[in-house]
Amino acid sequence: MTDIPASNPRPGFALPSVKSVMDMLRSGDIALAVGVMGLIVILIVPLPPLLVDALLAISIVFSVMILMTALFIQKPLEFSSFPTVLLIATMLRLGLSLATTRLILSDGHQGTAAAGHVIEAFGNFVTRGNFIIGTVIFLILVIVNFIVITKGSGRIAEVAARFSLDAMPGKQMAIDADLSAGLIDEDTAKKRRAELEGESAFFGNMDGASKFVRGDAIAGLIITFVNIAAGMLIGIMQEGLSVQEAGGIYTLLTIGDGLVSQIPALIVSTAAGIMVSKSGVTGAADKALSDQFTGYPRALGMSSAVMAALALLPGMPMIPFLALSGGVGYAAFRAGKAKTARQIVEKAKAIADAAPAGAPGAPGAANAPGRAAEPPITDSLKIDDLKLELGYGLLGLVKEDETGTDRLTEQIKALRRQLALELGFVMPPVRILDNMQLEPNDYKVRIKEVEAGHGQIHANLLMVMDPYGNQIDLPGHQTTEPTFGLPATWIDPALRDEAELRGLSIIDPSTVISTHLTEVLKANVAELLSYANVQSLLSGLPKDQQKLVEDIVPGQITVSGVQRVLQALLAERISIRDLSTILEGIAEIAGPGRSIQAITEHVRSRLARQICSVNLGPDGNLPLLTLSPQWERDFAEAMVGEGENRHLAMAPSRLQQFIASVGAAFEKAAQQGELPVMITSPSIRPHVRSIIERFRPQTVVMSQNEVHPRVRLKTVGSI
Repeated sequence: MTDIPASNPRPGFALPSVKSVMDMLRSGDIALAVGVMGLIVILIVPLPPLLVDALLAISIVFSVMILMTALFIQKPLEFSSFPTVLLIATMLRLGLSLATTRLILSDGHQGTAAAGHVIEAFGNFVTRGNFIIGTVIFLILVIVNFIVITKGSGRIAEVAARFSLDAMPGKQMAIDADLSAGLIDEDTAKKRRAELEGESAFFGNMDGASKFVRGDAIAGLIITFVNIAAGMLIGIMQEGLSVQEAGGIYTLLTIGDGLVSQIPALIVSTAAGIMVSKSGVTGAADKALSDQFTGYPRALGMSSAVMAALALLPGMPMIPFLALSGGVGYAAFRAGKAKTARQIVEKAKAIADAAPAGAPGAPGAANAPGRAAEPPITDSLKIDDLKLELGYGLLGLVKEDETGTDRLTEQIKALRRQLALELGFVMPPVRILDNMQLEPNDYKVRIKEVEAGHGQIHANLLMVMDPYGNQIDLPGHQTTEPTFGLPATWIDPALRDEAELRGLSIIDPSTVISTHLTEVLKANVAELLSYANVQSLLSGLPKDQQKLVEDIVPGQITVSGVQRVLQALLAERISIRDLSTILEGIAEIAGPGRSIQAITEHVRSRLARQICSVNLGPDGNLPLLTLSPQWERDFAEAMVGEGENRHLAMAPSRLQQFIASVGAAFEKAAQQGELPVMITSPSIRPHVRSIIERFRPQTVVMSQNEVHPRVRLKTVGSI
C-alpha cells in the first residue's frame, strides 16, 4: 500500500488559499453575510473582554457614522438603506449586551474590569464613586431615549408612512397626466414613478424599523435590572462577597454596560428622528435650519430683546443672558442686511430686465464693465401660445396645498388631456403669471399675446347659477358668468348647503376659469395647430401608415397644405384624431388645381360617421334644419369666381333676411327641446357656414354628403 504524501491533496479536492479567502471577504455581499452571521455568533458564543472592548468601540463609531450621514444628506431617499442599517445596529447592540451580561454575571466577582475596560471606564466616569448619581443619570438617559426620542420618531414615521401611501395614487395620476399632456417625457415619468415608489417604501420601512429602536430601549431596561439583581445574587450567594462589595462591583458594571449600549442607542434614535422629520426639507440639516432661521430677521430680533429683558430680572445671571442676547441680535443684524441685499439685487435685476436694450442701466448698455452679457434681441420676439394672466387677488388659486399641488393647475392639466382626446392633438402648455396692471379679481386669457377672453371672479367665494337661468335671491354679489354670459351670484362658502338644497349649480373659482379657458381654446383651436404640430402628428403615425404619408407628401400636397386642411376641420370643432382617415381622404382628391376648400369638403364626407355621431340627439336621431330650395338657389346664384377665388356676393339686405330666418328657426327648435344641425348642398356649405359662424359660432352646418347612410334623421324645421 502506497502512502500519499501529506503535502499532496486528495484527488478532486483543493484547500482554499489565503488569497482566495481574502478576495471573498473583499466582496461586499460576502462581507455583509459574514458580518450578519457574526452578530448571530455573538448571541451564542462567549467572547473575551478584549474582543468585547473592540466591538463596543465599533458600535459607538457605527452609531456616530449613522448620525453624521443623517445630518449631511440632502433628501431622506439618499439614505434609503437606513432601515436595514438600523436593524443591523440594533442587532449589534443587543448581541453586545448579551455578551457583556455573560461576562458581568460570570466574572464580575473578579473586579470592575471583568467585562472589559470600556465598560469600566464609562462606569467610573459617570458614577465618580457615587453609585446613586450614576444610577439616576443612567435612568434619565433611558427615559429620554425611550419616551421622548424613540416614541416621537416612531410616531412621525407612522404618520409619514400613512400619508405617503394615501397620497401615492394621486401623485401617480399627476405623473400620468403630465405625461399625457406632453409636459414630461417617458424617461422623466419613469424617474418620478421610481422616486415615488422609493419614497413610499422608505417611509413604510421606517415605520417598521422604528419598532426595532423601541424594542431595543425596552430590552436595555430589562437587561439592566437583570444584571443588578442576578449579579448581586451571584456575588453574595456563590462568590461570598459582602453586600457592599457586590453592590459596588455589579452596580458599576451594570451602569457602565447600560451607558455603553444606551449612548449608541440614543445616537441612532436621534438619527432616526432626523430622517423621518426631514421628509419635507431638502438640503443638509445645517443649511436647511440656518436658511429658515435667518430668513426672518424680526424673529431673531424679538428673541434677542426677550433675552435682554430676562437678564434684567432680579436674581437672574446677567452675563449669560446678555451674551446670548448680543449673539442673537448680531445674527438678526446680519440676516437683515443679507435679506435687504437680496431684495436690492432682485429689484435691480427686474429693472434691468424691463429696461430697453442700450438704455442706462439696461443689460448691454454701453460702457458698463462687469455687467452680464445682453440676452439676444431675438428673445424679445418670442411669444407664448397660451397665457393666463391673473390679478394679484387671484394668486391664491395657484398656491400649492399640503400635497404640493394646486387646484387650478391640475384642472388645466386635465383640460389639456381632455382636449387632446376630443380634438386629436396636444394643446401647447398654458403659462400662468400675475399681471399687476389688472384689477385684483380680473383674469385674461391670451392666445399668441392677443386677448381672447377675460372675466372677473372672487377667489374666496362660490359662484351659483340657476339651471333655468333665473336670478338668485341668496345674499351675495350679482354677476354674469364669463363663459356663456348667464346670470350668476357669488356667495359665501357658508351658504353652500342652502344653495344645494335649492338645486342651484355651485362652481368654485378655479372651475370658472378652467371652463372659460376650455371654450376659448375650442373657439381658437385652429390657430394653435402649428406647422411643427402637424409634422409631429405625421411622424407619430404607426409604421404601416407612414407609406401613405410618403405617397402624398409632398407629391400631392405639402405639409402646409395638410395643416390648412386640419385647421379647417378644427375651426368647426371636428376632431382630427382619426388622422389616417383624413390622410386617405386627402390622397383621394389632392392634386394640382385642387383648392384647400374642396379637399376639406371631401375629407368631411369621409368623416361622415364621426360628424353624425357627435351631433346625435338623446333619442339617437340626427335632428336637422333644412335649407329651403329658394335659399339654395339664392346662394348658388350669388357665387362668383372659380377655385380659390370663389366667394359669396349676396346683397346685404338679403343676408339680413337669411340671418333673421336662421335665428327664428333655431329659436323655435330650442323651444321644442331640440339642438339641430343645418343641412345644405355640398357646393354652398362652406359659404353658409362662414355667415352663420359670425352670430352662432357653435352651430353645426353639414352638407348632404356628410350624412352617413345608417344614421336615422329627424327634420325639425326648415329655413
